Amino acid sequence: MFRYPFFLLLLLFLLCLGSIQASADINLTSIDEGGILAWEKEVFDGETIYETSVLGGTPALKATSNDAASGLLLKHPIDLQETPYLNWSWLITQNLPITDERAKAGDDFAARVYVVIEGGFFVWNTKSVTYVWSSSQETGESWGNPFAESNVKMISVRGKDDNLNQWYHEKRNVYQDLIAMFGDKGSDEANLKAYRYIDVVALMTDTDNSGASAESYYGDILFSSD
Repeated sequence: MFRYPFFLLLLLFLLCLGSIQASADINLTSIDEGGILAWEKEVFDGETIYETSVLGGTPALKATSNDAASGLLLKHPIDLQETPYLNWSWLITQNLPITDERAKAGDDFAARVYVVIEGGFFVWNTKSVTYVWSSSQETGESWGNPFAESNVKMISVRGKDDNLNQWYHEKRNVYQDLIAMFGDKGSDEANLKAYRYIDVVALMTDTDNSGASAESYYGDILFSSD
């Protein structure tokens, strides 16, 4: 039996969260200053343990998952016209078992970071790009999430051949990724109307479908103008 997908539960949870004003070049986590405490925990099927740590001199959020699926999320409007770049660092200590991550039974990742455009009560209008560390895909692959293919697009920023126990620093133009994953609307004006604002950022280390274990580390997550 498949576990209920994190994304669909996330949509319900979003409706009851309050708003926070966005600002340029903002650090959403500020791990060394306790900013991660503002993130909301959502437990779906067993609890992934998230705790602050320091690894290799880098303040980090350590995630430990044993047959579990829970995540942290923050509702925070981001204007992608002002700050389109998502920056973060991450490290995993082991790969998950090789499964078909494009199928429901294999939808587990040692590390993933979500950006979400809310659809409000029109849930079918919600869109999410999910940046994952894949255990079976090549770096740079993309696909529709098996639980919500039209609403959630996956991008393997790191893949099966990337090094374990090594920090990787990532930078993605979220605005351009949204256009690439959900379609160019034909003009700058139409694209801005569709993709200018994201509402939620989330992260998750989950192993509930595979029943496996994972230990991962996340550095600060921030948006920047360049």
